[in-house]
Amino acid sequence: MENVIQAIAVYAIPVLFAITVHEASHGYVARMFGDNTAYVLGRVTLNPIKHIDP
Repeated sequence: MENVIQAIAVYAIPVLFAITVHEASHGYVARMFGDNTAYVLGRVTLNPIKHIDP
């Protein structure tokens, strides 16, 4: 059981970071092309909490 928890922790952190950078990049590029939606919603950030839909 310890190995499973450790594996989840080891894989979850980089995946969370990758998804956050990916989505922030989408928002940044969209703003550069004239779509301010992600910027207005506060999603052009590296804070992973901001990328979770309510």
